[in-house]
Amino acid sequence: MRATRRRIVDRVARALTLACTAAVLAPLVLIIGYLLAKGVTSINLDFFTQLPKPVGESGGGMANAIVGTLVLIGLACALGLPIGFGTGVFLAEYAHSRLVPTIRFCADVLNGVPSIVIGIYAYTLIVLPTKSFSAYAGGFALAVIMLPIVARTTEEMLRLVPANLREASLALGVPAWRTTMRVIIRTARGGIITGCMLAIARVAGETAPLLFTAFGNQFWHHGLGGPISSLPVQIYTYAISPFDDWHRQAWAGALVLLTLISATSLSVRLLTRGRFRTVR
Repeated sequence: MRATRRRIVDRVARALTLACTAAVLAPLVLIIGYLLAKGVTSINLDFFTQLPKPVGESGGGMANAIVGTLVLIGLACALGLPIGFGTGVFLAEYAHSRLVPTIRFCADVLNGVPSIVIGIYAYTLIVLPTKSFSAYAGGFALAVIMLPIVARTTEEMLRLVPANLREASLALGVPAWRTTMRVIIRTARGGIITGCMLAIARVAGETAPLLFTAFGNQFWHHGLGGPISSLPVQIYTYAISPFDDWHRQAWAGALVLLTLISATSLSVRLLTRGRFRTVR
């Protein structure tokens, strides 16, 4: 009787686990399937090489938006990743400092601030004084969004490193700063890289802050000091338009954006698998 009861409980638990897994995967599968059904028909060579067509003309592409998205992500990474990484190292390695609780609290609060508020902040700080929308303002807004994600992920990954590794290095006479750089960070770099990619994936799809900073551009951008197009803003603009051709372009842009984010995350996981695993 007890064995039968255990088997029944085991099967029920397994069924519930599978149901929960299906509930998590179902939205993702439905989103991908819907984007494929709606967007794949509008993807061709022109989509990646041509500029958007004027209203009333069919065809065209989002080449400027694709390049603009990569430029904005690059600017955000150049500013947000080093500062976020340094903050995470400070939080993990100097936990005895009185500043750590305050910095950690501020990072958590910043992580919960709506992206549109960050966009307004960047607009007030950069766009209004310069009297121009710019790629710099958009990159700054995205970097602010990245900061708390990178900082907290770095902190958690460094805290997972076993204490005996640090103690062994210090016992051999290695300075504390070199122990942090050569032992602690090297051990946790797989998780740190994953956290950075999560931050990039987060900002790659942001639209609200870019509406207040980078704004958008139907042509190729000339320098970083002027408005620049991006996939999220272009998708938003096309999606709310009354033109069917723009709607098809919006679906195609959404599919490309999802593919870009997924490919980036997958490539990093493949590159870090088995090489930069966190020691536990």
